[in-house]
Amino acid sequence: MRVLLQRVERASVAIEGREVAAVGRGLLALVGVTHDDTRESAARLAAKLVRLRVFNDDRGLMNCSIVDTGGDLLAVSQFTLYADTRRGNRPSFTGAAPPAQGEELYEAFVAALRAAGLPVATGVFGAHMQVALVNDGPVTILLEG
Repeated sequence: MRVLLQRVERASVAIEGREVAAVGRGLLALVGVTHDDTRESAARLAAKLVRLRVFNDDRGLMNCSIVDTGGDLLAVSQFTLYADTRRGNRPSFTGAAPPAQGEELYEAFVAALRAAGLPVATGVFGAHMQVALVNDGPVTILLEG
């Protein structure tokens, strides 16, 4: 599983021009699932995200987690995180999990975040989405697990 985290001032997801989710200051998590991921790996990565200290404390140091700050979280499925571009100019997505497995583990990841007490806004799995964000910092971190 891969999660590309972006610390944001705000982020939103729209489908066919209609906003379906939006958050304020917090994190945007783009979530990719591969074949050998499990519910346990989804839970581990969610726990890592919850504890990750990527927000500034009062001295300007990244010492606070999303839980510490009460920040918002938007999770969006993104199978293209498993694009393979080693050959040719057209990416291959064979590294991404099949849709049924991807959706199950994306939902398990979101459920683990919610179980940790985070309110989580989401996109719509499998939909063609437009994601808008204002990156804060910029801070962008890749989590794998």
